[in-house]
Amino acid sequence: MARDRSPIVKQSRREGYALHPKATKIMARKSGIPGQHSGSRQGKPSLYAIQLREKQKVRRLYGLLEKQFARLMKEASRKDGLAGENLLQLLEQRLDNVIYRAGFATSRRQARQLVSHGHFMLNGRRVDIPSIRVKADDEIVVRPKSQKSGYFTNLQDVVANTNQPALSWLKSDSSKMTVKVTGLPKREEAEAGINEQLIVEYYSR
Repeated sequence: MARDRSPIVKQSRREGYALHPKATKIMARKSGIPGQHSGSRQGKPSLYAIQLREKQKVRRLYGLLEKQFARLMKEASRKDGLAGENLLQLLEQRLDNVIYRAGFATSRRQARQLVSHGHFMLNGRRVDIPSIRVKADDEIVVRPKSQKSGYFTNLQDVVANTNQPALSWLKSDSSKMTVKVTGLPKREEAEAGINEQLIVEYYSR
């Protein structure tokens, strides 16, 4: 399975956006993009550069490779409505993102690993594909065997520490280790600080 293994903190500094919780503190101490001569890079970025950085930021935030992200953008463009909002909705519906949003993981990378290791059941069937797209009325449950592991026995503490906001389209119960999908993600519930129109413009060139 292909995946991006580059350091998430370095990626965060490059994009000027905390892509992972642990990047927040480090970025507060280290400003600017990484690299030996980063301080000497000056000049106003072009529109293309701004669009590229926004695309890279969102792609890395959700943990997708370039081909995966471009394919998702094509699908979003074919759907009715605004392509940018469709893209964010498709990203939010990924199973690994749902696990993260429910507070069952401290980051999307950790959520992806938990799903890949087969710790969850979707509508009664074991799943290990992070990119599976959930829909309304789907139910995600931690596998009975996994519930006995050290991580999931402390799941309520994990949920409390992640401090995820309540979402209208997800209902999670850490005591029962279940997540219920009640609808579709709304634009205002996606990650803050995203300008999806720049991404649409990047792929419209």
